[in-house]
Amino acid sequence: MSILDPASWSGKIFVNGWRDGRGGTAASVEPATGGILGTYGVASREDVAEAAASASAAQRDWAAAKPEARAAVLRRAGALWEEHAEEISRWIVRESGGIPPKAGLELHTAANECYEASALPSLPAGDVLTTNEDRWSFARRRPAGVVSVIAPFNFPLILAIRAVAPALALGNAVLLKPDPRTTVCAGVAIVRVFEEAGLPAGVLSLLPGGADVGAAVVEAPEVRVIAFTGSTEAGRRIGETAGRLLKRAHLELGGNSAMIVLPGADVAKAASAAAFGSFMHQGQICMATGRHLVHEDIYDEYVAALAEKAEHLPVGDPASGTVALGPIIDQGQLDKVDGMVRAAVSGGARVAAGGTRGDGLFYAPTVLVDLDDSHAAWSEEIFGPVAPVRKFSTIDEAVDMANDSRYGLSLAILGDVGLAMRIADRVDSGKVHINEQTVSDEPNSPFGGVKDSGNGGRIGGHRANMDAFTEVQWLTVRPEIAPYPF
Repeated sequence: MSILDPASWSGKIFVNGWRDGRGGTAASVEPATGGILGTYGVASREDVAEAAASASAAQRDWAAAKPEARAAVLRRAGALWEEHAEEISRWIVRESGGIPPKAGLELHTAANECYEASALPSLPAGDVLTTNEDRWSFARRRPAGVVSVIAPFNFPLILAIRAVAPALALGNAVLLKPDPRTTVCAGVAIVRVFEEAGLPAGVLSLLPGGADVGAAVVEAPEVRVIAFTGSTEAGRRIGETAGRLLKRAHLELGGNSAMIVLPGADVAKAASAAAFGSFMHQGQICMATGRHLVHEDIYDEYVAALAEKAEHLPVGDPASGTVALGPIIDQGQLDKVDGMVRAAVSGGARVAAGGTRGDGLFYAPTVLVDLDDSHAAWSEEIFGPVAPVRKFSTIDEAVDMANDSRYGLSLAILGDVGLAMRIADRVDSGKVHINEQTVSDEPNSPFGGVKDSGNGGRIGGHRANMDAFTEVQWLTVRPEIAPYPF
């Protein structure tokens, strides 16, 4: 059975079933070829209002369902990701431009996000509190209500399901707005999986669209929590709106993550880690290695090794052959990446490898050297396959360089573990990985950044998910009606 048979969803949105969206339709485009993969429905503000009202009504019954019933839906969803991995993987490759191993990682993670979430309904839901009154006193967790999930294009399935699955497991309803460029593999696929898993009608809605739909799923009165992954600029606007409306917003935003390569580090292994951190999925990852800080003793050797890696990584259509890098997601992003590299070179930087466009949306993996703080390619997120490298002389200098960024999402330290542990205590970062590169995520681990990278590790792991998608209610019980002086 095909779980993504277009007969069910082509040209439609999902609100209490598949139906036409008031916003019309849009095409899913393959970035590697420019070909049309399919057509999906586009929602309007009216569709969002209808979905939010439906979600609020459906959520009450879903929250009242037995924990084992909610857990069973999540377990079945996990199994469906595995059963239909080959079919969904093809969509991820073609719609997001990712290579097959990247698609495999997304499917594996999606299944495990659902399996991890299936344990949430049976976790302890509160605390018994001490009290000086003649009563029992409890603090208990209750579902937040309706949650809006807004996901980006780069790892579209992972970055949607990591909020959708725990929110549903904890008794919430979800409004899902995927990026228009990856609506099928990160929107339609999720809805179809949960539809087949037995999720009741109204509990999950699919609302594709642009910025107007994004604003609507934030502003809808029924929505109490927003889980957003995307750019810092968009996240700031969502956070401002959520604050004004007294809603909670969990924001996982941009990054310009540093990798510190310590003196004495194995250069060959470090260059391998660096190449993966900077070039995986064309560098279109929020936690990609965006700044390489290398001790001066091994700097030249490191640059040469990383440049050789870059020069031998094949670039091409991920659906048609074995390549290491696929296309940039669209023309605008390609122009941004190329423009930042060109501006750096004009400002005195040097290209040690790459720096060239291919036909279409392809860009060669690039190593930039001779940079300083004035180069945007060093200080800002590139979101492309570019590895900027600078040297440091002392550990204090490396720490200062790592912290000298408006971002704080992920940081890697390669080399001596004892020294790396001391550095980890001094850096401003939501995640620190010692002897690994910066790109890492697991369903049972909290994920999030500080500074302009977001408002902390709000999603991932049972504690963070409980905090993200439930409210705390104080409940007291007396053996009989209390006496009062009035």
